Amino acid sequence: MSQLVIDGSSGEGGGQLSRYAVALAAITGRSLHLKNIRARRAKPGLMAQHLTALRAAAAIGGGVLEGDELGAKEVCYQPGRSRGGEYRFDVGTAGSITLVLQALLPVALHADTAVHLSVSGGTDVRKAPPVDYFVMVFLPWLARMGVRVQIESIHHGYYPKGGGRVNLRVEPCQSLRPLAAEAPGAVQQITGLSHVAHLPQHIPERMASSARSVLAGLGPVRIEEKVLGDGEAFGTGGAMVLVAETEHSLLGAATVAERGVPAERLGEEAGHALRAELEAGAALDIHACDQLLLYAAMAAGESRMMVRKVSQHAETVMWLIEQFLPARFTVTPCEGGSRIDIHPG
Repeated sequence: MSQLVIDGSSGEGGGQLSRYAVALAAITGRSLHLKNIRARRAKPGLMAQHLTALRAAAAIGGGVLEGDELGAKEVCYQPGRSRGGEYRFDVGTAGSITLVLQALLPVALHADTAVHLSVSGGTDVRKAPPVDYFVMVFLPWLARMGVRVQIESIHHGYYPKGGGRVNLRVEPCQSLRPLAAEAPGAVQQITGLSHVAHLPQHIPERMASSARSVLAGLGPVRIEEKVLGDGEAFGTGGAMVLVAETEHSLLGAATVAERGVPAERLGEEAGHALRAELEAGAALDIHACDQLLLYAAMAAGESRMMVRKVSQHAETVMWLIEQFLPARFTVTPCEGGSRIDIHPG
């Protein structure tokens, strides 16, 4: 089979395209030449978290990655055979652990035995899903598709030093159940976690209080407020994750603490984001949609998602998947948002 050339400047043109390209090459056994990596970013090329993600996907996939260095704008990947076992990956900075896991998990599902992972870096950093969103929203959706991922421990780490760590076990699963996320049904409850590390208790309390005010009238709201100490986190930081459980669905929203940004604003942002999803009648939040498209394309049957908005990230992921797999995507505008039908082919 000929080498597949993927232009990293396509669509959204960011790191997600590069991570998924190597993951898809590993899954499908296609040789890959990835060029113009992160061409649409202010600092093009591979940064630490992207480099770690690509190397990790290649390692678990048993392949060979060439040209992989900081700042690289193109790499080549030769596929191998995905193998289970123990793997350790360190971003070396506060680069996002969850973004590294985006590249790892699809490949790990195709391994011959369970994969035990330890990934170090940042657990709660801007422009990436916080680790608690990964645990509270993303993994439950994967579980509905038959994926078994066990989180064994989490040590939080923040910008700029990182120092976080996530240990998990991934069971092989090459036959995924289709995803049915079309009609959310009535809200049953809204839960959440507001946490900080090595900071005063009033900060997560203020974050949670603001979120409750924004979500008033949508259903019962229970938000846990936590201050993490030395045994649970390295450095100072925090995040808020909200989850709306409905009759048939699960929707999430999150914000990450930033120096100089009031706690009240963080809570309001997360609350407004979740309220917008619920009022639109979405069954999947925008970020979960981005991350679940790849799994739906590999499922043993057609999947359907109702989303408030089809992001540029999602459009890029759909385009990329179609380069590797015989999957087709149909986007139909609907009242309040869009319906995405995924035909694995």
